[in-house]
Amino acid sequence: MKAKRLVVVDDDYKIRELLKTYLEKNNYQVDVAADGESFLTLFRQTPDISLVVLDIMLPGQDGFSVCQKVRAVSDVPIIMLTANAEETDRVVGLEMGADDYIAKPFSPRELLARIKAIHRRYEPMQHSADDGGRYYRFRGHVLDGLERTLTLQGGQPESISGADFQLLKLFLDHAGDVLSRSYLMKSTRGRDLGPLDRYLDVQISRLRTRLSGSDSSQLIKTVRGQGYVFTADVERLHAPD
Repeated sequence: MKAKRLVVVDDDYKIRELLKTYLEKNNYQVDVAADGESFLTLFRQTPDISLVVLDIMLPGQDGFSVCQKVRAVSDVPIIMLTANAEETDRVVGLEMGADDYIAKPFSPRELLARIKAIHRRYEPMQHSADDGGRYYRFRGHVLDGLERTLTLQGGQPESISGADFQLLKLFLDHAGDVLSRSYLMKSTRGRDLGPLDRYLDVQISRLRTRLSGSDSSQLIKTVRGQGYVFTADVERLHAPD
């Protein structure tokens, strides 16, 4: 199996080389970049990147700006690195489309675990004749579970970021069921929800905004003290109408 290609973007030479060496020993191909401009050039020229490790504090364009530019053209998974102890950077990063974040200082082993967890969730989905089909239709919207596009009622298909896709698909697969915050976090991130972790709140808010073509607050309803429930009926289709 061909090794997955990662890019580490950090202006600290020691961190870049440490992560490059460690991740290559764990069977990844690793490119590095010291700033946003050089990374974006590399990104445009390299079609097989499977994940980006992106520091927030970069010279020139910061990580938020870089993340936003990547998200405009790609749903490649992004893990953001933050040295800020405050939650602001983490929340902003998630709002910009990052899939996960990790605070400095961190161990390469912890980063590797996050990378592996994201890759497991991003493995191409296999569809069989009896799985109900690759398309999900709800209130006139359609999610393509293979191409990872979302078509709002009356609109055009648009790529949906990996984190948003994972969360929406989970709701659609369990429509009508109350899903706890812990279950949602473990299913989409592969880890427990920490006491100060805003990840899930940001993701739910972002997905509701994404579905704003309908009454999104009622599509994903908060069940106080229990979690969330997707309230619309969902059809599985082998072909879109």
